[in-house]
Amino acid sequence: MHSRSPASRTGRPRSATADAAILAATREALVELGWSKLTLGDVATRAGVAKTTLYRRWAGKNELVVDAVAELFDELELPDSGSLAADIEGVVLQFATILARPEAKSGLMAVVAEATRDDALRERIRASVVDRQKRLVLEGRSRAQVRGELPPEPDPATASRTADLIFDMVAGAVVHRTLVSGEPVDEAWVRGFTLVLLRGLAGGAAHTAAD
Repeated sequence: MHSRSPASRTGRPRSATADAAILAATREALVELGWSKLTLGDVATRAGVAKTTLYRRWAGKNELVVDAVAELFDELELPDSGSLAADIEGVVLQFATILARPEAKSGLMAVVAEATRDDALRERIRASVVDRQKRLVLEGRSRAQVRGELPPEPDPATASRTADLIFDMVAGAVVHRTLVSGEPVDEAWVRGFTLVLLRGLAGGAAHTAAD
């Protein structure tokens, strides 16, 4: 199954209210019906819009569900807690709280599964979820550099690779812990994870054991 490329849209401007209702209805339908039974017709009924309204905005179910899930992660905010460690702990706890929501679990796991056989869908996930949330890494790193907690990275290519690595480590660990192993992401786990992230395996493991 392959995602269709979004067609050029013309006509009346999009309604933010309608978009919000459609995305909320999509998440509701995911929880109640699951991926396999979710249809655009059902979403349109729940949102109180015509089915053609959905097709003017999204090429199909895959794209719609990605955008519905992406909207949840847009709620993430990097706290300014005075230190890099505290900032990381704050945003990781937020991330875990969102992932624990039924609509986030159902939606994320469904689109990731579909993306294993749909390259276009994988690209949409990267653009709508991954790339959008890398803002948190960039903001946190910049703030830490101003505080003197992290050294500057004058080479743009190196800085970009570092940001990618940090994002992958944080997102990968929390998604695995929450959705795969089903273990709690509580304050104690987040503290230990942050120590390992900031100090490396040797330092983080030693401090975690001491705690």
